[in-house]
Amino acid sequence: MSLLVVGSVAFDALESPYGKVERTVGGAATYFAVAASFFAPVSLVGIVGDDFTQEDEKIFRGRHIDTDGLERATGKTFFWAGRYSQNLNERVTLGTELNVFAEFKPRLPEKYRASKYVFLANIAPDLQRDVLQQVKKRPKIAALDTMNYWIERSNAELRETLKHVDILMINDSETRELSNEHNLLRAAKHIFKMGPATLVVKRGEHGAMMVDKRGVFCVPAFPLEEPHDPTGAGDSFAGGFMGYLAGCGNKSDASLRRAMVYGSVLGSFTVEKFGLDRLRHLKRSEIHARARHFVKLTQFKL
Repeated sequence: MSLLVVGSVAFDALESPYGKVERTVGGAATYFAVAASFFAPVSLVGIVGDDFTQEDEKIFRGRHIDTDGLERATGKTFFWAGRYSQNLNERVTLGTELNVFAEFKPRLPEKYRASKYVFLANIAPDLQRDVLQQVKKRPKIAALDTMNYWIERSNAELRETLKHVDILMINDSETRELSNEHNLLRAAKHIFKMGPATLVVKRGEHGAMMVDKRGVFCVPAFPLEEPHDPTGAGDSFAGGFMGYLAGCGNKSDASLRRAMVYGSVLGSFTVEKFGLDRLRHLKRSEIHARARHFVKLTQFKL
């Protein structure tokens, strides 16, 4: 089934102990769309400037990604620059230029308004809520990502938006900040009262955890000898997760658990190279092979 994503399309400048890239296509919606497109057709809504060329747009071509919702505006595309620490767990933002993204007001093409699966990437909560109001019928699954900036500065708007989503997908520090609880299980109970029925906590090198009324499910991070760049790993996780759910067409407990695995698989491939370089050449056979490896990582007998 169709999967709608609304969020940023950007240029990134990246630096880690493994190298440096001066300019590469990035953005939350980009990573999400490419990852999700391995499982289901994706409808992309975002904004770019007139510096975003046909060559840059190649990342979407040859995939099941509809870019009719990608708005082009006069000016420069959103730009972010960052440097990662030796262990890749910490990063320093070297520069952020919102450019045309500062005026982004998502408008869904008519054909996108019937989307059954919706992912609201990290943008202002009032814009996320406006997107949901543009969808004709309540989606089968509406999921949302946010960050500490919105938790701190737009808390009331965020809480209002959370009333209308099924899944909240954030990292562990954001979970604690939003709930004012250090323990993640107690934090989940607080967040359920805000609206979402499922909480997915992205924990970087420690994997990911899903909590809902049926219990807790955890997946590890895939062990890699030389991860190069964690940029976009969380968005790729979200793309794999939502893409799998849209592809299978249901939200049973078994499907959600498999979605967690495929999310982790896509995130693990992303960090192997800078930017989208690994996803650009990734094959479905590699995805399924790594998913089977996850089974081996976690399988044991009592």
